[in-house]
Amino acid sequence: MRLWLLTVLAAVLWSQETFQAGAGAKKVRKKQKELTPQHTEAFNTTLSNSEELDEGTKVTEGHRVDPHGSWMDFVKRPVGNFPGKCRKRKRPLPGPPGPPGPPGPQGPPGSPGAEVTQEVLLQEFKEMIKEATERRASVDKSGGSSQLPTALLALEGMVSYRRIEEAFHCKLRGPVVVDKKTLTELQNFQTPPAKGAFLRGTGMDQSTGRFTAPITGIYQFSANVHIDHSEVKKSKSQLRARDNVRVLICIESLCHRYTSLEMIVGLESNSKIFTVYVHGLLELQAGQYTSIFVDNAAGASITIQNGSDFMGMLLGV
Repeated sequence: MRLWLLTVLAAVLWSQETFQAGAGAKKVRKKQKELTPQHTEAFNTTLSNSEELDEGTKVTEGHRVDPHGSWMDFVKRPVGNFPGKCRKRKRPLPGPPGPPGPPGPQGPPGSPGAEVTQEVLLQEFKEMIKEATERRASVDKSGGSSQLPTALLALEGMVSYRRIEEAFHCKLRGPVVVDKKTLTELQNFQTPPAKGAFLRGTGMDQSTGRFTAPITGIYQFSANVHIDHSEVKKSKSQLRARDNVRVLICIESLCHRYTSLEMIVGLESNSKIFTVYVHGLLELQAGQYTSIFVDNAAGASITIQNGSDFMGMLLGV
């Protein structure tokens, strides 16, 4: 009877000790889990093989990782805390080029270029020929001292001349009678058929005897007026001091308003015919004209002989 009671008592004590030991182990494991923080890593942290092996050994030796807790930590991780290089960048797809933009503002004007004249071009041409000739002479030295060719020597003596665009030389077609105390404009000119006369440009109207300036510039004019004063000699009245003849080249037929070229001669000449020469420069505006006028201040008529000259040319602007 006592043996049976001892056996029952031992079984009860053993079961209580086993239960307390299991409860104590659970408390220890729960306490260690609360005290030891869960091992987490950054999303983009890279470990070497040795570090992964050591870390795995530590986790195995210390405690087992709770799968549910690890999943919750992963779900609750902060979003957007990834390094910039790990983010996927959206690259724009290549498309067709857009329309051109509006033109920009106009830039400032550049400096004026160099004025190239015929003289400059001719000088450069002569230098090019001279250089080519000297280069050829330096290669071929068998002929002794090199000499410039005849063409180059002739070219060295050349001087550039500009073409005169407006010029004329015409003669009076027939005689013109100028009455006493009369101012008469000479008309009806012609270009002589003999060589040497010329008519360039469109400024001279030979029928009216007027030259119209095509452009504003300085013009040179001259006139040789042959005068027959035999009628004055035939008159019974004696010559007075005021008996003279004036030859003028006037602008716009206004000899006193504009500057004119003028020559005054007396009638005391013993010859039947004498010549009055007028020469000078005038500045004409485009569209203005000039012509020859004869003012007879004598007491008898005079006759302007055919063949009297009227000449002019454009000197420059």
